[in-house]
Amino acid sequence: MLAFATVPGGPRLADFEALAVPLLPDLYRAAVSLLRNAAEAEDLVQDTFLHAWKSFHRFELGTNIRAWMFKILFNRAHHTRRKWFRVRLLKEEEEFVVEQLVAEEPIQDHLTDDEILGALDDLAPEYREVILLADVEEFTYREIADMTEVPIGTVMSRLNRARKKLRDSLGERARQEGIRNLRDRGEYSA
Repeated sequence: MLAFATVPGGPRLADFEALAVPLLPDLYRAAVSLLRNAAEAEDLVQDTFLHAWKSFHRFELGTNIRAWMFKILFNRAHHTRRKWFRVRLLKEEEEFVVEQLVAEEPIQDHLTDDEILGALDDLAPEYREVILLADVEEFTYREIADMTEVPIGTVMSRLNRARKKLRDSLGERARQEGIRNLRDRGEYSA
């Protein structure tokens, strides 16, 4: 059963018990209908009574306590659903992201500085700019957006594209270099 402490100068426990506690069965039935789960309905009703008790000083005696309690119940139910939905949505998003991730082929270690600089030079200026600011100078997205006077989303998009183009270009150069090294050692024939 519910137990409440009386705060001096606060709402009267006797009034709250006399008005709200008789509504317990109706609130529980409504909660079970909303949630379709008895344990969750009990938690919701308990949360409803807790919030009602905390707010009872704002309740005007003589007004409709039933409507007031049901309003709290539905607000708490919506709050619980939103929280549950966010958690569920985040979990599904994480699963979706993991399923969609494609492992990028690692770039070989034997690239020269000239090859890396050549790949950077091959990038369009707006891509080269953001990759240098982010990956070389280590500025934040916000700082880059302020410096380049473009929206932060554009910075993020350009950086993503720049990294992909650089990875593709360097990967191709590394593959060519790797094949050349294998040929020089006599380990590759095409």
